[in-house]
This record gives sequence, C-alpha cells and structure tokens, in this order.
Amino acid sequence: MTDDELVQGMARGEQACFEAFVGRHHAPLSGYLQRQLRNKQKAEDFVQETFLRLIKQLQSRSIPDNPQAWLYRVALNLCRDYWKSSQFQTDNRLMAELPEQQDMRTSVVELAERQETRQEVIRSLDELPDVQKQIVMLRFFQDLKLQDIAETMQLPLGSVKTHLYKGLRKLQTILKPETAEPKRNHTKGGRHA
Repeated sequence: MTDDELVQGMARGEQACFEAFVGRHHAPLSGYLQRQLRNKQKAEDFVQETFLRLIKQLQSRSIPDNPQAWLYRVALNLCRDYWKSSQFQTDNRLMAELPEQQDMRTSVVELAERQETRQEVIRSLDELPDVQKQIVMLRFFQDLKLQDIAETMQLPLGSVKTHLYKGLRKLQTILKPETAEPKRNHTKGGRHA
C-alpha cells in the first residue's frame, strides 16, 4: 500500500494501516531526528509527537497531500522550536557534562576511527547554512526525493536544487581540502630542470 492509502485507512480508524505506516516511517524518522538533536531519547520523544500530530491532523479530517513530506516538516519544526527554547540550552549544557559511553564489543581502534569520522561529518554539516544542512540530510540520510524535500522545507524545487548543489560543493571543500599544487623547478628560459 502507498503512504496515501495507509493515511486514508488511518483516517477511517483502521489500526492495521496505522501500524503499517508507523512501521514504515518510524526508523527513518528516528534516525533523522537523532542526527538533528544528537540525543536519542529526545529524538524518540519527537518521533512520538510527530505521529501524535498526524493522528490529530487526521481526526480533524485534514489529510496531508504528501504524508512523508508532512512528517519531516513537522519533525523539523519541532526541532526548530526546541532549538529556540530555554530547555535546549539546559539540555545542551547537561549533555556536555556527561561522559560518552563506549561500545565494549568493538576494538578501541575501531571506536576511535568511527568517532573521528562521525565527528568530522557532523562538524562539516554544522558549517553549512541551516537550509543547506537540512536539505543535504533529508536527501542523503533520509533518501527523500527533491520534490518531497521541497514540500518538507516549503521551498520551490529550484531553490532546493540550488541549496543542495551549493551545500555539496561546500562539504566537498570542507572534507577534502585542496592540496597545494606541486612546485615545478624552472631554469632560466622557463625550462624544467
């Protein structure tokens, strides 16, 4: 069944449609929110809030045209509201004080390499303007189509393409800085030595 068919079934109160829709979108939405918030518990709270808002939307007989884009738009708006809140400042300060937990099943070298790569990617994404960061994450982490991203971000499709291109160019520059060109030795007259 398509998302539209599942949402139509949810609007009629069909539990199986609700379970199928949540089953399809829970993990990707949770992953997206975890990357946004860097807090697994807060991400799960926002996933639940997003699905609750969908239920309320359906109860008011207002069915989203593009359910997937609608979910990500609501989730992103929840994040934006949270980032503006005083609760975010408090949570951020508390998280900085907690020691990181390590997975003891992997070697120390693997952990270090994984952490280094993860931190490099996160730092790189953080250097992008917010709109470019969101579009890159929706496209490559959530595998949304450009049209769905346009609906999620409430931007024209052309703007999404431009922001994606510029964001990827900037990421490329950040992650793989240009190496200096090799110097050439010249003799008088411009010949190579």
